[in-house]
Amino acid sequence: MSSRLHEKFVSEITPHMIDKFSYSSSMQAPKIEKIVLNMGVGDAVTNAKNLDEAVAELALISGQKPLVTKAKKSIAGFRLREGMSIGAKVTLRGDRMYDFLDKLINVSLPRVRDFHGVSTRAFDGRGNYTLGVREQLIFPEIDYDNVNRVRGLDIVIVTTANTDEESRELLTQFGMPFAR
Repeated sequence: MSSRLHEKFVSEITPHMIDKFSYSSSMQAPKIEKIVLNMGVGDAVTNAKNLDEAVAELALISGQKPLVTKAKKSIAGFRLREGMSIGAKVTLRGDRMYDFLDKLINVSLPRVRDFHGVSTRAFDGRGNYTLGVREQLIFPEIDYDNVNRVRGLDIVIVTTANTDEESRELLTQFGMPFAR
C-alpha cells in the first residue's frame, strides 16, 4: 500500500518538474530523500526524565523509535560533559516519510497560531529545507493533558534537488504552504 503523496509524486509532480526544468529523463527530477526530526533537550543535563518524555513524544509524532543523541564535547558553561544524552532524532524514509509530510502539510501546520506560511529563506543552497516548530502540540498524536513542557523540534527535508529553486518548486507541488 503506497501513500497518497507518493502516488501524487509519481503521477503529477514528476511530469510537472520534467516540463518546468526540461530534464531529459524522469530520473533527473528531484525527489524527497528523507525527513529528519530532531529535538534538542538542553534541560536533560539536570533532569533525565525530560529526555525520556521528549523521546516518547518524538516516537508518537514520527511513528518510529528515536535515536538518543549525545554531546560531542564538554562545555563547562552549560554543565555539559562529553557523552551526555542531550537530544533525540528520527530519520524517516519511504512511506513513513510521505505519511509524515502529508500530516505536516495538511494537519499540523494549519494548527499553528497566527500561521502565515513557512519561510521561503530556510533553504541551505543545496536543495534541502529546514523548518523549526516551536511547540510539539500542533501534532494530533500529542495529548495536550499529558504534556508537562512545551518543546520545539527541527524538521529537515532532504531532497535530491541541485538548487533551491528546484527544491522550492518540488515542495510547493507537494503543497507546502510557503509565505507570500
